[in-house]
Amino acid sequence: MINKLKKIFGFGSTVDYSELVKQGGVILDVRSKVEYASGHIEGSINIPVDILKNSLSQLKDKNKPIITCCASGMRSARAKNILKTHGYTDVHNGDGWRSLQSKL
Repeated sequence: MINKLKKIFGFGSTVDYSELVKQGGVILDVRSKVEYASGHIEGSINIPVDILKNSLSQLKDKNKPIITCCASGMRSARAKNILKTHGYTDVHNGDGWRSLQSKL
């Protein structure tokens, strides 16, 4: 049951995030603008999860790798699900941005 939940929310994956970025992947930070301003991964883009559905036009290529991140991994899991629902094919939950940064 726990592994199934991890898979659904994208936790515990063995994704090579660094390789995805090298291939042109986008790091999508879904925290608030204030949180993002206090620190973020260089080169990431910020679209808060609460406005993501209305801002999908900023993510034009639905086949490009997208790595979501936030503070803890909860909002990034939600963002991953939103993107998948709207036809984005290569979406990964990078969990918390500090954790993701150490994997790049």
